[in-house]
Amino acid sequence: MRFRADPQSIRGSIAPLMTPFTAEGAVDHDGLKNLVRWQLAAGSHGISIGGSTGEPGAQTIAERAEAIRTVAAEVGDRVPLVPGTGSAKLDETLELTAAAAEAGADAALVITPYYARPTQEALYTWYRTVAREFPDLPIVAYNVPSRTAVDIAPETVARLFRELDNFVGVKETTKDFEHFSRVLHLCGKDLLVWSGIELLCLPLLALGGAGFVSATANIAPAACAKMYQAWQDGDLDLAREIHYGLHPLVDLLFVETNPAPGKWVLAQRGLIGSGYVRPPLITPTDAGVARIKDLMSQGEAYLSPVDGFTVEGK
Repeated sequence: MRFRADPQSIRGSIAPLMTPFTAEGAVDHDGLKNLVRWQLAAGSHGISIGGSTGEPGAQTIAERAEAIRTVAAEVGDRVPLVPGTGSAKLDETLELTAAAAEAGADAALVITPYYARPTQEALYTWYRTVAREFPDLPIVAYNVPSRTAVDIAPETVARLFRELDNFVGVKETTKDFEHFSRVLHLCGKDLLVWSGIELLCLPLLALGGAGFVSATANIAPAACAKMYQAWQDGDLDLAREIHYGLHPLVDLLFVETNPAPGKWVLAQRGLIGSGYVRPPLITPTDAGVARIKDLMSQGEAYLSPVDGFTVEGK
């Protein structure tokens, strides 16, 4: 909670954790704690849970809230915690955001309401409602049109940023890089903008971005954190070297629907007990596994070590 009063300190590589399940499909809280400890040891600058990579749509609100509490207790005040608290329903969004605030989250990541395809005025009303309900909690919009079928316009982000003191940023998960630029141009450097597109993480920093919330940090947290730090230190050659070195691992994560390939890697490396994903997703097919293994080999140098963090029995 110590970062809540200064949202500008929430920068760098924020790891959006996958939610481990047991082989029977229950949320594996011990595995979740293990992933948090591994992320912190690898140098991640912050932790998130409950974003798209965490399979929130396949969990109940109670399960999501309990996962937030587990992660919050493990993170403590060591790094910022920015859990995903959004849903397609307003009451569920408010319930989850309240749970995150009570657990000590430093900010809440609220996805645009999916499926309904609200207008820009409706999106403005949605975020205004959430922000006013939690005036002491920084609110970050999560824009991911490939999953929600709605795109929050730069002008809407700017309107929210101007009018609401606790609307502090946006996670942009769109491959339209011009969109990033227009958001920052309208809002200025004080708006915190994170990239959720893996291959735009480094380019966004050149525009004034605050960092990234990249699924790649699930398997290569040290490299993601080091890429951000290299940029901050002015070592552009190293930052670019890591960016390109991570390409095979980025491709790996999307061989089949994220997070199934990444979970397979985490299970194979002993960091979680099972690579189970809940329906409608499935674990990688045989052809998918062959491709994952090939890409894993290509990006092996950038995979973070797992010594001392494997789960029991692995």
